[in-house]
Amino acid sequence: MRTINPSEIPHPKLHEHLLNAIAPRPIAFVSTIDIEGNVNLSPFSFFNCFGSNPPTLVYSPALSGRTGHTKNTHDNVKEVPECVVNIAHYDILYQMNLAAGMYPKGVNEFAKSGLTAVASQTIKPPRVAECYVQFECAVKDVIETGKGGGAGNLVVCEVKLIHINEKVLTADGESIDPFKMDYIARMGKQFWCRVGQENIIQVPAFKMMEDVGLGFDQLPDGIKKSPYLSGNDIARIATFHAFPTEEEVKEIEQADFMQEMFELHKNDFAAFEKEAHQRAKVEIVRGSLPLGFQILMVVEKYRK
Repeated sequence: MRTINPSEIPHPKLHEHLLNAIAPRPIAFVSTIDIEGNVNLSPFSFFNCFGSNPPTLVYSPALSGRTGHTKNTHDNVKEVPECVVNIAHYDILYQMNLAAGMYPKGVNEFAKSGLTAVASQTIKPPRVAECYVQFECAVKDVIETGKGGGAGNLVVCEVKLIHINEKVLTADGESIDPFKMDYIARMGKQFWCRVGQENIIQVPAFKMMEDVGLGFDQLPDGIKKSPYLSGNDIARIATFHAFPTEEEVKEIEQADFMQEMFELHKNDFAAFEKEAHQRAKVEIVRGSLPLGFQILMVVEKYRK
């Protein structure tokens, strides 16, 4: 491991390490307005949701790394403490990138990017019509973390109104469908990612005590220390609430494919274990977790 003390490397290199490591980052595509009514639109990848009671979003228009100056967004929310946090998607990625240009104060990035401004209902800054989700926000605080270039300015926002395009809702209209959002996110340097259907996976969510899985510590050493399974493979097995029953293990033990393994490796347990664990891994990867767990427990039965 390379160990780095942030105070001992040039700031541009530190900035690069941070952005390359902490990725991908969602984008706050923020519209603001100054005291004279000039509209600004700019994207920020230092952004996330930090609470739901009240609904709180935080983004950071950091001081310019080149000049140390504040960004127009920062100045605007100090003058008019309101903003819209729009959620961008792939179809407007390059228009959003145009809005990120270092334009002088007073330049309207809606015009520069060709995006459509639509009036908000509770605040002065306009929304981006093309964005599927738009949050009208009141700015509660601006926390300035430093003085030099790259220092963060945390804009703490309370969501006052949410607009969601119905085209990205689930069939029942009850929630946002991640398969329809076509999310984009920032990585390091000029790298971005697009979250398509092929990139979306489902992982069990442990919300209640009864949802908690077995965990690594409850698994037999033969599974925990398997050289044929990755930590992720084992973790997926460890999410089960209980071990397979004796009947389930016996049923798999008697299956044709297991009997073929027994016959082929009847005098070589190590070879049997390797093939069985490799077969279990295939089942785990394809999502057949109960079968994968049962195969592993057949091996444990013969280990004793």
